[in-house]
Amino acid sequence: MRIGVVGVQGAVFEHISSTRKALENLGVRGEVVWVRRRRDLKGISGLVLPGGESTTISKLIEKNGIFDEVKRLGLEGVPIMGTCAGLILLAKTVLGAIPGQRSLELLDAEVARNAYGRQVDSFEAPIRLTFSDQPFQGIFIRAPRILKLYGKARPIAYRGEEVVGAEEGNLIGLAFHPELADDTRVHEYFIEKIR
Repeated sequence: MRIGVVGVQGAVFEHISSTRKALENLGVRGEVVWVRRRRDLKGISGLVLPGGESTTISKLIEKNGIFDEVKRLGLEGVPIMGTCAGLILLAKTVLGAIPGQRSLELLDAEVARNAYGRQVDSFEAPIRLTFSDQPFQGIFIRAPRILKLYGKARPIAYRGEEVVGAEEGNLIGLAFHPELADDTRVHEYFIEKIR
């Protein structure tokens, strides 16, 4: 198993670390690699789009020649997990997008950028995961809000009654940062999707 973390900006190291811990916890052999260029995507079995600044990530993956390749992988069924800015990149509709900002348009979701406020409005809150009985500590940093799911997308994470995570086939989109919590359940769920 070879899992890539798109590493042009954002919480790259934290995702690499969490994914390695999740592999270890599951007893699964695999490697986690930093993806910057097209050649780094060779042999990828799963891909993480980290949090960060969605416009910057979008422009850099386009400049580095991997935007279309990542989209192709998603359409071909390679599991992709997007967190925070990664959710914005996955969504088909993005409210508040900056002119020229592109999304991969893979996930049947409408999201709003920075919907919870600015950096100073960041917060933590308990999350209910559909695949686990125990609460998960969600960390929201300039987080997007999921406004609507449609098509085949379904909720997999809630903050109270609000949907903060979605899944559609091979895709997972989360408004929060699971890589910043000392808990690998979300990454383990993603790895099980790859298996």
